[in-house]
Amino acid sequence: MNSFNSILTMLKSIRIQDILDVTIIALMIFATLTWFKTRASRFVLIGITLLGGVYLAARFFQLYLTTIVLQGFFAILLFVLVVIFQEDLRGFFERLAMLGNIGKKFEPLSGLKGTAEIIAQTAVTLAKKRFGALIVVQGTDPLERHINGGTDLDGVVSESLLESLFDPHSIGHDGAVIIEGNRVTKFGCHLPLSVNTSKYGNIGLRHTAALGLSERSDAMCVVVSEERGTISLAHQENLSVVPNAASLHETLEQFYIRNTPGEKSHPALKWFRGNNVEKVIAVVMACFLWVAFGYQKEIVRRDYVIPIEYKNVPKTWQIDEPQVTEAKVILQGPEQAFHLLDERSLKLSLDLSSDIEKKREFILNKDMVNAPSNLSVADIIPAKIHVYASKSITWTFPVTVRTENSLAQHLALQRISVTPSRIRALISSRANAEQIRIETEPIDLQKIYFTTILDTKIVLPAGVSLPEGTSSVASVTIKVKKK
Repeated sequence: MNSFNSILTMLKSIRIQDILDVTIIALMIFATLTWFKTRASRFVLIGITLLGGVYLAARFFQLYLTTIVLQGFFAILLFVLVVIFQEDLRGFFERLAMLGNIGKKFEPLSGLKGTAEIIAQTAVTLAKKRFGALIVVQGTDPLERHINGGTDLDGVVSESLLESLFDPHSIGHDGAVIIEGNRVTKFGCHLPLSVNTSKYGNIGLRHTAALGLSERSDAMCVVVSEERGTISLAHQENLSVVPNAASLHETLEQFYIRNTPGEKSHPALKWFRGNNVEKVIAVVMACFLWVAFGYQKEIVRRDYVIPIEYKNVPKTWQIDEPQVTEAKVILQGPEQAFHLLDERSLKLSLDLSSDIEKKREFILNKDMVNAPSNLSVADIIPAKIHVYASKSITWTFPVTVRTENSLAQHLALQRISVTPSRIRALISSRANAEQIRIETEPIDLQKIYFTTILDTKIVLPAGVSLPEGTSSVASVTIKVKKK
C-alpha cells in the first residue's frame, strides 16, 4: 500500500518540464541505439552501459570502493568515447544533420528499380570481360569525407557509361564510381581501406576499399574481380560473393526500396516508424534515469542574499541615502533544481516608474525575484522596505583640482587650471548645495617635471549626478618653472 501511495504521489508531481525532459532523453537514447545496433563497436557501447549499471547498483547499495573506482573511470569516459567511437560519432552527427532535409526531392522508386537492373547487368558484363570495377551506390549517409580524388560527372546511369568508365584504357578505371539515385556523380575515386580483412583471406585492393567504405557508411559497394571474374557486395561491414545477376539485381532493388521514401514520407519519418524495440528500450531507460536522477520527493529550502535593483527611476527623481541594497530570499524546490541554479544571476527588481512620487514604503513580493520556474520563493526578508527619494534640481558647481605630494625641489608651481571650470550637476532638492564640493581625481605633483596638460576624471559625491550626455572628464593644465 505504501509503495502504491509513493507511485501515486510521484505521478501527481510530474510537470510538463519533466515530460519534456524524459522525451528529449528518450529521443537521444533511441537515436544512439538505432545508430549503433548495426555497428561493430556496439559491443564496446554495451560494455560501457553495463559498467554504468554496476555503478548505479554500487551507489544504491553503498559499495564505497566500487563507487570510487568507477567514478575515476567515468571521469575520463568522455575522452575514451571520443577515441573509441571517433568514426561512429562523426557518422552519427552527419545522420542527424541529414534528418533535417525534409524538403529534399527523391527520385521515383520506379526509376531507381531500372537503375538497379542497369548496375546488375553492367556488373555481369564486366565480370565476363574480366574488367575490374568498383561501383558505390550511396545510401542516406554522406560520403564526401570518405572519398579522395575523383572527377565530377553528374551523368544518368547507363550500361554504356559504366562500361566506358571501367574500360582498362580509361583514366579512372582503377578508381570507384559513385552513384547517387540514378546519376553517376563521380568516377576515379579512392576509398578508405579496411583493416579487418583477415577473415576474408587474400582479397584485392578493390575489395579492401569496398569493405572499408561499408564500415564507415551505409553505402552498398559492388566489386567486380578482374582476376576471378566474380561479383561481390560490401555492405554493413560484410563482404559476400553474389552467385548470379538475378540475386545482385534483387539485392540492389531492395537497397533502393529501403533508402527511398514513399510519395509522402521521408527517411527520417521512416526511421522513426521502424525500430520499435529500440523505442521501448529508450522510453524505459529515460524513465528509469528520471526516477533515479530527476525525481526528488523531498523539498529543499535554501537562503540567498541577493542585490536589490531599483528600476525605472524617473529622470527628475533620485534615491537618497541610505538605501537598502540587499535582501534575503528563501527558495524552495527539489534538490536537482538547485544544481542548475546560478546564484550570481539572482536579483530582486523594484520598479519605481510610477510609485516613487506617491509612496515611500514598498512591499517585496515573489514576482520581483527572477527565480527559475522549478524553484519557488518561500519568503523575503525584509518583507517591506522604505525608499526615500527626492526631485532632482540642476545646480552649477566650480570644479576643484585635487593634488597630492609636492613638486620636485628645483620646480615651482606657476598655475593650475581646469576645463571646464564649472559644471552643471543634478542634486536632491533637499541637499545643501553650499556643502557640496566637486573635485577631480587626485593628481600626483611628484610625477610632474614640466608644464603638462592631462585628462582626469571628475569625482561626484554621493547623491550628485551629471545630466545625460555630460562628460565626466576634465582637462587639467599644470604650469611649472625652474626655480
